[in-house]
Amino acid sequence: MKKLINTAQSVVDEALSGMAAAHPSLRVHERVVYRASGPRAGKVGLVSGGGSGHEPLHAGFVGYGMLDAACPGEVFTSPVPDQIIEATRAVDGGAGVLHIVKNYTGDVLNFEMAAELCDDVEVASVLVDDDVAVEDSLYTAGRRGTGATLFVEKIAGALAEQGAPLAEVARVAAEVDERSRSFGIALTSCTTPAAGKPTFDLPEGEVELGIGIHGEPGRRRAAMASAHELATVAMEAIHGDLPLAGDLLVMVNGMGGTPLMELYVTFAEVEAFVRGKGARVTRSLVGNYVTSLDMQGFSVTVCRLDDELTRLWDAPVDTPGLRWGR
Repeated sequence: MKKLINTAQSVVDEALSGMAAAHPSLRVHERVVYRASGPRAGKVGLVSGGGSGHEPLHAGFVGYGMLDAACPGEVFTSPVPDQIIEATRAVDGGAGVLHIVKNYTGDVLNFEMAAELCDDVEVASVLVDDDVAVEDSLYTAGRRGTGATLFVEKIAGALAEQGAPLAEVARVAAEVDERSRSFGIALTSCTTPAAGKPTFDLPEGEVELGIGIHGEPGRRRAAMASAHELATVAMEAIHGDLPLAGDLLVMVNGMGGTPLMELYVTFAEVEAFVRGKGARVTRSLVGNYVTSLDMQGFSVTVCRLDDELTRLWDAPVDTPGLRWGR
């Protein structure tokens, strides 16, 4: 295993230290990443979190127009309730706090416990469960939360920035999740620093269809195929669950080890598929946003937009991982 780390035990803390040093707009304290300028009186606070190894999700999306705080756990491990409680109280500006939670059992349980213990703060939660690959997985009851988490954080973050009340921010966050679907494909496994070896065995010449973001199994294995064929598998799975129609926000997301050139090749195939169904890609992202350490592969996330969601997506954002309009 070759990794640019010091020790497997210190990698998360040292990465957060580097993030704080590189981005003065952020403050890191006790494994929580905050906006250095927060909280803002009267604004709904947004808190999310999950295991490390998915960077820039979540800490990279702390900043104007998105999250107020992120709680990173150990690699592929949920944050503990104490982190979430500290973050929730710290970002409350008197208007309440929204927890954005990916549907992984550990995340769900720990965010629920934290919300119950924060009886001095009004807390609402939205569960992201956009992955159409499997109904249940090794780590979930129900669908996994993957790429749509970014969409929820961006759009709910924009609404909170504009001063909307907690109930409205929570409603729109849930609507984004309902309108979004994802599907992922792995070309290789990933290697966690602590294990020092691939998380699962994936022979040369095969791919895993329908992966999550921790290397957990997907729908099935198949022979390696062209970008056109793999993109078609992903898009047919999404279209079969939520028919593509109207204006779409589409993200082709790298899993951490995929060259950008290959992601653009894949995006061209995805866009052609969408056009073939009579829909339109009107907003898009291509790059590494919700990764799985060094895995090669990609995921596609689609959200059916309306005028309100488009306006909120276009609103200014200024974070380490996403920036426009300011």
